[in-house]
Order: sequence, then structure tokens, then C-alpha cells
Amino acid sequence: MAHFQQITPLVPVADMNRSTTFFHEVLGFEVRLQMDDYAYLQRDSVAIRLVQVAQGIDTHDPNRELSCYIDVEGLDELYEELKPNLDRLPDGRVRSPFNQAYGQREFHVIDEDSLLIFFGEPIMSDNKA
Repeated sequence: MAHFQQITPLVPVADMNRSTTFFHEVLGFEVRLQMDDYAYLQRDSVAIRLVQVAQGIDTHDPNRELSCYIDVEGLDELYEELKPNLDRLPDGRVRSPFNQAYGQREFHVIDEDSLLIFFGEPIMSDNKA
């Protein structure tokens, strides 16, 4: 019987090098494959595939509303690891860890092309708001 192994979002980007650099240097993903119009990046068991959009496509169009959710273990530790890189991003691109009413602790990061990346884990009794 076949079984699913993972799901990887295909993320449209305006500038492959800029976006690959963001995911690698800011979020700590390893670049496994990079071509002119495609990149495959991975961190632990999470992968993201970047695809170059045609010239003239507005990747910042608010109607795109692209987002992805990355489930993690050790959310606050991950945030502290990434914080020096996140602090260098322009204002409004990072939301520090907070607890959601639906039982998840999250932080949010917006990439170079307005992709909203949610990092989250279930709230444990020892997490602080």
C-alpha cells in the first residue's frame, strides 16, 4: 500500500537568488538544488520548492494571499536561533512568538515576495503567553 511521505509548498518568487538567500541565511534551510527557475530547500524534514514567476508578475499583490504553516518542536528555541537574522528584516515582517486561541504557539515571518510563513507548535502547560 502506498503512503504519503511529505508535502512541499511550491512558492512563486520574483528573484530566485534573493529568495534562496532569504530561506538559507535567514531561516536556516539548506539549498539542496538550485537552477535558474527552481530551487529545492530543506531543513530537517521540512522542504520548500521555489519557482521563478514570469517577469511582470506582481508577487506582492495582496490578492495572492499565499501562506504556509511549518509545524515545529521547540518553537521558542527556534525563534531565539533565528532572531539575529529576523531582527535585520524590515519592520512588519516578523511577529514574535504568541499563543493562539486554537491551542498553538506561533511566530510569523513574511518572505521577500510576501509569503506569510507560520511556525507553530501545540501549546504546552509550561509555555508563556
